[in-house]
Amino acid sequence: MKVLLVTMYFPPAGGGGVQRSLKLAQYLPALGVETHVLAPDDPKWLHRDPELRIPTQAWIHRARYLGPRARKPAEDLRAADGLGRALVQAQVTARRLLLPDASVTWNLTAIPAAVRIARREGIDVVITTSPPPSVHFVGAAVQKATGAKWIADLRDPIVANQHRRDDSTAARARQKAVEQVARLVASQADAVTCVSEAIADEVRGLGARGLVREIANGADFDDFAGLEYTPAERFRITHTGSFFGKRDPRPFLQAFKEADLDAVARFVGDFRSTDREWASDLGLGDRLELVDYLPRAEALRVQRDSEALLLLIPEAGGRGKGVLSGKVFEYIAAGRPILALVPPDGAAADLIRETGAGVVVAPDDVDAIREALIAMHGRFADGGLPSVELATRDEERLSRRARVEEMAALVQELT
Repeated sequence: MKVLLVTMYFPPAGGGGVQRSLKLAQYLPALGVETHVLAPDDPKWLHRDPELRIPTQAWIHRARYLGPRARKPAEDLRAADGLGRALVQAQVTARRLLLPDASVTWNLTAIPAAVRIARREGIDVVITTSPPPSVHFVGAAVQKATGAKWIADLRDPIVANQHRRDDSTAARARQKAVEQVARLVASQADAVTCVSEAIADEVRGLGARGLVREIANGADFDDFAGLEYTPAERFRITHTGSFFGKRDPRPFLQAFKEADLDAVARFVGDFRSTDREWASDLGLGDRLELVDYLPRAEALRVQRDSEALLLLIPEAGGRGKGVLSGKVFEYIAAGRPILALVPPDGAAADLIRETGAGVVVAPDDVDAIREALIAMHGRFADGGLPSVELATRDEERLSRRARVEEMAALVQELT
């Protein structure tokens, strides 16, 4: 069997979105699947992580990226003034005019490259993994040109994305465009794989003609091998990852202030300047530690060497219930207790409870968050917080390799 994996996020790109593609490229060859990866040469990523190792058993192909660089519009606008601000505003507006997303221009080079690779290598199945939604145009084109089977892999919902917050005319146009992508995926893909059952239900609701399977993200237990936890004198609770869309640290920070504990809240990654200013007004002093983006290896070390981990998933009008991001599994693999501020009746909450990995609290309930913090700190002061130990069968079931085995089985089924 021969597979072509098409992804916008692949090393040396950094960030959480890289890991699903990277692990597919790592484990599929070991399962007897000849694996080719098509990724941009340089899509002007927001973060780079040159320390990530590219699998040597997969064939890596690059197609030139012609689109705009990734950016944080609100941050860039705040940092600019005068003519510079006008230039940034023009660039932001230009990005918003690209539909269904700012990466759509990659199709100009990616589609011809993918078709050439598929024909030359005799590709049986093309897998396109989103976000961004526009990557699925490549899968549809390869399917039509070569007859290869097409699997559309959805890491986020295409339609009901929990982080969309803009209701402008441009945002409504983008929403209409992504709905057209969703209909293309549902009507043309031979199979659709989704990281959560909520996303799978969305696809089924569009009348999907092909197979629809949940293949969740997985836990990278091996990535934490050799990383140690050394208890500190002060309780340290750590959040790693970026803040965007509706993800909001403010209820936690308010609860953290009210709890008035001898503790440190660490945020590693992109922290919005508006949240930074709001947090500054709380007067937390040395109890708040803000750390810029770290390469993955260093971020994992910080996770492991924490008393507890902070997970944030917004309610987002009910859309947050179906979110089961890679961060949830990464925290479970880290083995430290999790304070999960997530929809209590959602997929992430179910997994945290099922594995005994932490405590679940509604993300906007300041009083409940404060009480959970006090209780967790109390256990720390009264003998320490032990690591979360999963049963061997649970580790095997939740591992990335197990998820890739599910994908390999689907490839076999299609071919």
